[in-house]
Amino acid sequence: MINRELLAPQSIAIIGGSNNVHKPGGAIVRNLLQGGYQGTLRIVNPKEDQVQGIKVFHDIKELPPTEMAVLVIPAKFCPDTVELLAKEKQTRAFIIISAGFGEETKEGGVLEQRILDTCAEYGCALIGPNCIGLLNRNHHSVFTQPIPKLSPKGVDFVSGSGATAVFILESAVIKGLQFNSVWSIGNGKQIGIEDVLQYMDEQYNPETDSPVKLLYIENISNPDKLLFHASSLIRKGCRIAAIKAGSSESGSRAASSHTGAIASSDSAVEALFRKAGIVRCHSREELTTVGCIFTLPPLTGKRFAIVTHAGGPGVMLTDALSKGGLEVPHLEGSIAEEMKSKLFPGSSVANPIDILATGTAEQLGIVIDYCEQQMDDIDAIAVIYGTPGLTTLYEAYEVLHQKIQTCKKPIFPILPSLHTAGPEVAEFLAKGHVNFSDEVTLATALSQIMRTPAPAPPEVQLYGIDIPRLHKIIMDISESGYVQPSVVREILSCAGIPMVPEMVSADKDELISHANRMGYPVVAKVVGPVHKSDVGGVTLNIRTPEHLALEFDRMMQIQDATAVMVQKMLKGTELFIGAKYEERFGHVVLCGLGGIFVEVLKDVQSGLAPLSYGEAYSMIHSLRGYKIIKGTRGQKGLNEQKYAEIIVRLSTLLRFATEIKEIDINPLLADERDVVAVDARILIEK
Repeated sequence: MINRELLAPQSIAIIGGSNNVHKPGGAIVRNLLQGGYQGTLRIVNPKEDQVQGIKVFHDIKELPPTEMAVLVIPAKFCPDTVELLAKEKQTRAFIIISAGFGEETKEGGVLEQRILDTCAEYGCALIGPNCIGLLNRNHHSVFTQPIPKLSPKGVDFVSGSGATAVFILESAVIKGLQFNSVWSIGNGKQIGIEDVLQYMDEQYNPETDSPVKLLYIENISNPDKLLFHASSLIRKGCRIAAIKAGSSESGSRAASSHTGAIASSDSAVEALFRKAGIVRCHSREELTTVGCIFTLPPLTGKRFAIVTHAGGPGVMLTDALSKGGLEVPHLEGSIAEEMKSKLFPGSSVANPIDILATGTAEQLGIVIDYCEQQMDDIDAIAVIYGTPGLTTLYEAYEVLHQKIQTCKKPIFPILPSLHTAGPEVAEFLAKGHVNFSDEVTLATALSQIMRTPAPAPPEVQLYGIDIPRLHKIIMDISESGYVQPSVVREILSCAGIPMVPEMVSADKDELISHANRMGYPVVAKVVGPVHKSDVGGVTLNIRTPEHLALEFDRMMQIQDATAVMVQKMLKGTELFIGAKYEERFGHVVLCGLGGIFVEVLKDVQSGLAPLSYGEAYSMIHSLRGYKIIKGTRGQKGLNEQKYAEIIVRLSTLLRFATEIKEIDINPLLADERDVVAVDARILIEK
């Protein structure tokens, strides 16, 4: 629970506060004092009479009633301390900095549980244990530095790791990113990241609360809760970016020859973030860069003007933006020539707009005005402006400051001279701006933001799925394992997924008669072994009854073979759809091009079932091989609408069949008219 005593306590007791600012107990007192805490600050320390100018209580029993306590004492003393404060001093919020609890030993877990039980009994909020504290505009109850500049419109930052939170703050401060609050949840036994998001969602006021949330997550304990409140906040106008660390253990599963097993913890996270509309980041620099972008006016298009006085960074930014799907359009015509006439000879306005190293602050302002007022094919402006050390930049940065305040198009300042022009950059940041010192990092972050879809609609739409029949089919399956091809067809038919005509039989004459009626060429596949291709159990382009008879005899000799399947031989581009059930997340659905694209290049995109059509299209468009689906080099495109429909139908079916643990439809054959499932495997656990 999160209460007023935690967020805005009128009195705080530091249990273990000291004069040594190089230890947590002293550093917290220092930060509270330097942060201008307006309430009553009390210190408990049996060995000191005065701590940093404050009279000390030698025993917690001497304390008057106090709303919040910060514990910086050994773990073994914490349960009794919490109980006494909650029972006798009406303390209703605790921040426990101390380590040595459930994160280390079973005995520590027992101590932690005692604290949780006490907090539950008395209705107390608990941050930690094993954290760096809580920082907001009311109190700086952290023992670390740096303390960032705080502002009501700064970002809210929630971290599952104290040390990582410090490093992220370091990265943010040098960019000028301001904060509204910093939450270090530590072990997060009572208040986890999902709980903080829930509070922010339920209490959100767009007039007073920060619209930007940054998250560092090591464990998602409640994916549904995270999804619900993150997507709710984004629908209310917030923007959220997150790092999810600790997914590398899935690497061995990703290497499985069974393509459905590509789904992993990391795929589940990717799918969850996509569904919620969270921008996923993979480093501290990327997270803080995205946070800085979120503080600027939102992009309304993909077309950038790059204004620079250094050619190389302009070229690198152009390459990085283009690689990320953004555009740097060529500028020409009378307006471009008019702008060029106001610059020094040798300047270029083709885009990047290079005003040369000798370009003045006045010329910088002129170019920005042209891009803002007279170029309708420009949506945003990136300004790269540093110094070789020959001049000061105060005048140029003042021009940039004024333009950022007045321009409607977002301006991205790239000021790379942090050492040579340190004072000038610092003054620019002090005016409330951010700085992207590296142009490629900026472009990468912008691309990631642009690729992140809006939150998916929360409603589940059945899309004509025959749920009663599906439940009956699964109920009739007697044991766990891969189901027979006939059952696979029944399950897929419940979702209306089109399948190539086929027959399965252990009778050679029956199969040959069916092939004669269906028409050659046909495909023969062994039934029984899971990996048919690995055991030579697939033969394509069979054109005669005699050839089919020979293949039947050969395949029935394969170990574990029970029958042979015959299908009509179709032509088309191979596509893939798979899914895997992840505990707590549900089914992670994967799509991509078949063959080498999925098995070698791992060119797949993931989504969390059930999926909307918008999510399915977003997944398809995000594939590296999407140009093949769209059509390239004179080749007709594939039926993207039917592919998306199959993805949606399969994901909705899985929503009602948690017994299905893995499913592969590989391949689907697609052309411009149709998409048809050729082969599928389904693993059921009863």
